[in-house]
Amino acid sequence: MAQNKQTAFVQAEPLVKEKRLQDKVALVTGGGRGIGRAIALAFSANGANLALISRTTTELEQVAGEVRKLQGEAFVRRADVSKADEISQTVSEVLYHYKRIDILVNAAGVYGPIGLTAEADIQEWTRAMEVNLFGAFICSRLVLPHMMARKKGKIINMAGGGAASPLPRFTAYGVSKTAVVRLTETLAEELKELKIQVNAIAPGMVDTKIQDDVLAAGERAGDLFHRIQKLRETGEGGTSPQVAANLAVFLASEASDGLTGKLIAAPHDGWESWDAARIQELMSLPWFTLRRMDSFTLKPFIEKLK
Repeated sequence: MAQNKQTAFVQAEPLVKEKRLQDKVALVTGGGRGIGRAIALAFSANGANLALISRTTTELEQVAGEVRKLQGEAFVRRADVSKADEISQTVSEVLYHYKRIDILVNAAGVYGPIGLTAEADIQEWTRAMEVNLFGAFICSRLVLPHMMARKKGKIINMAGGGAASPLPRFTAYGVSKTAVVRLTETLAEELKELKIQVNAIAPGMVDTKIQDDVLAAGERAGDLFHRIQKLRETGEGGTSPQVAANLAVFLASEASDGLTGKLIAAPHDGWESWDAARIQELMSLPWFTLRRMDSFTLKPFIEKLK
């Protein structure tokens, strides 16, 4: 990306504050590229031991090599997040290797078919749901019994375009990411008494390999094609993957204890300044959640303004 031509590109320095994740064990899906890779490296820089999953072994090994250069530890396994048997085996191996899993990051994702829904390939549409939604569910389902037994843990899901507003011509992606947010909120309610926090990250428009699919789709991608084309040419409107990675470090650390069931926009929501008092305030309001706007939902906001 031509970042030197860009004035609106959201960047960030790696968030390393007193090794916030020292000796924690983090399982990161989609850890071989893009945002998953950025999160893996940020976690390692903060002292975490890593277990990385993706469907491409060569990419995993490259990231593991980078981690080891940082004097970190990375355990890699090729696995498809939509295959429960593969994830079950992988989770067992991670627990055997590290003895525990403190953090789960569900970063694996695909766009699915791009274009009008009436013309979408049904199998490709279904496959996107399997990776984006079922993958997050399967990985959470298979890690949660371990976290519940220990009464602690952090789960971080990836939302994206279409989760909070319609994303025409990307229905599989938008619908699956919206469902991931509601999965996040529901799990958070189920697990809050066990001190297991579940949150979702909206990373912003990040120029990763997945955007190649948008450019390949051309005009079938509608307005997003032109936005990604401009992003590739100038960096305009883009966000560094480090921004989402820094938020992931915060959500995985004790600094975010008590914060759960929220969809947080990495480049926009000012989370860097959130302390315990602010987290307590946020948890008393329906901020950063998916809700229908009506008098019942707005009542806490109105009372707050009185």
